[in-house]
Amino acid sequence: MAGDKAKLEKILLAKSFKLGDFTLSSGKKSDYYVDCRTATTDAEGLYNISELFLAYLEEEYPSVKAVGGLTLGADPIVGGMVALSVTRNFLLQGFIVRKEAKGHGTGKLVEGNLKPGWQVAIIEDVITTGASALKAIEAAQAAGAQIKVVLAVVDREEGGREEISKLGLPIYSLFTATELKAAAQK
Repeated sequence: MAGDKAKLEKILLAKSFKLGDFTLSSGKKSDYYVDCRTATTDAEGLYNISELFLAYLEEEYPSVKAVGGLTLGADPIVGGMVALSVTRNFLLQGFIVRKEAKGHGTGKLVEGNLKPGWQVAIIEDVITTGASALKAIEAAQAAGAQIKVVLAVVDREEGGREEISKLGLPIYSLFTATELKAAAQK
């Protein structure tokens, strides 16, 4: 069973995308708000995101060995993709980047399964400025990974794509904010 982008759009519109007057964490005002955590913690939402991302990686980046991203937004998606990869001939490992290194134990910044030299995809729920993805990219590279692509559920189209592109990395998003806003206004 493959991922269904139309079904995912309906889930995002019902659970994650709101029109109105919002103040974002940056302090900026916006006429919409998107919180993908309600879709990535929904069984059908996570399934479809994971399937769509897996199909894309299999087709475009079959050399990728692991997927990971900055905690909290990437966590469910990474878990979903790793679990579903077992059902295909495309087994992936997962890793999570902490917001800061642990102050105890091994003091790791990157947790999970990541080996130096592996080609990886960085996962994001929503790209706004790109700061979260850039932090995950930096941590994965410091751990020896080769970043091949950044995958996002939604690109808010607020400069993040451009910041990530400055590193020479491609970005694939399932939706843009413009697309979701147009669908929500219907």
